[in-house]
Amino acid sequence: MAREGLTVFVSPVENQLVATCTLITAPNLLRAGRAHAFLENVATHRDWQGRGHGRAVVSCALDAAWAANCHQVLLQSGRADPRVHQFYEKLGFVPGLRTAYCAHRPDEI
Repeated sequence: MAREGLTVFVSPVENQLVATCTLITAPNLLRAGRAHAFLENVATHRDWQGRGHGRAVVSCALDAAWAANCHQVLLQSGRADPRVHQFYEKLGFVPGLRTAYCAHRPDEI
């Protein structure tokens, strides 16, 4: 996990991590060379959902991306639950601006 361009954000309560997300920044040839970022592994323990922990880690990740002068942060979700999408939209993510594609290793299909 210790690599340049990768930051893990966590929300701890006592000795337990209740929410996390990973921000990955990558160089970019476009946008005058400004990096872009990817938000991955956003998760909040079900017993702690709705208490602001997920919002806190994602907000910190976005702040870090903007401080690194990233021109955008990309996020994909495979969840069908509309509450998940409402959560991201409240944090400033706009659906439908891009089309996502996914390729799997042939031996993992």
